[in-house]
Amino acid sequence: MGHRFGYSEDTVRLAAALRPALSSRGVPTSIYVDNGSAFVDSWLLRACASLGIKLVHSTPGRPQGRGKIERFFRTVREQFLVELSTPDSPPIGDLAEINRLFTAWVETEYHQRIHTSTGMAPLARWRATLPNPLPTPSPAALREAFLWSAHRTVNKTATVSLHNNIYQVDPVLCGRKVELVFDPFDMTDVEVRHHARSYGLAVAFRIGRHSHPKARPEHIQIDPPPVGIDYLNLIGAVHAETLGDRVNYAALTTATTHTDQTPNHIEEQR
Repeated sequence: MGHRFGYSEDTVRLAAALRPALSSRGVPTSIYVDNGSAFVDSWLLRACASLGIKLVHSTPGRPQGRGKIERFFRTVREQFLVELSTPDSPPIGDLAEINRLFTAWVETEYHQRIHTSTGMAPLARWRATLPNPLPTPSPAALREAFLWSAHRTVNKTATVSLHNNIYQVDPVLCGRKVELVFDPFDMTDVEVRHHARSYGLAVAFRIGRHSHPKARPEHIQIDPPPVGIDYLNLIGAVHAETLGDRVNYAALTTATTHTDQTPNHIEEQR
């Protein structure tokens, strides 16, 4: 339904896979997930509640409940990832490229190939088993579901604090607990709600950070490519050349001693 490769498994990467799945395939009655940190986050619970989806977690210690997805991962490794590691395959530039190729493989190959056990293609079988098409959420409903929220109590100065940011809200909310709804990647626009009623956008009084601490961008630490220079041997060569320019005190001492003794030796011969 939805998929995405990423450098980490967190709520942001989960949203990047779940949102297009709901947009393209519709809203299911329930979602079955495991007990990883990304699947027990309060954001996912809010998103499911907003769309009327029941969130079901697998039973800890019972891997049988996750057998189908593990079998799918095995198929991905044996039929998709293996093609990326062949000598003739071009190098993958970034995550966007691998996600584009994976989407093409899923939609044109995996979904369309006849399954040996069911005798049907996965996409055709999925459509045949549905009594009615799943409802497609509107763009507004989908955006609302994927917003994050936090609850704060408005202080006497009609301000609230959210992750080192200070916002001014309606003075009528002083002393009340409100819900702050925001985009995790843009915390400059925060909507204030109280008892499901909107009180407009909060006024940013002091912005310490523009994104939520969990909203980390997709990146990876890449080691710099080798420059082809043997640094240590170069240092050794410079050191050896420098030694040739220094004063050799041992040689000077030997030469001086030899010079002082030569005249006496000549006199004795005379």
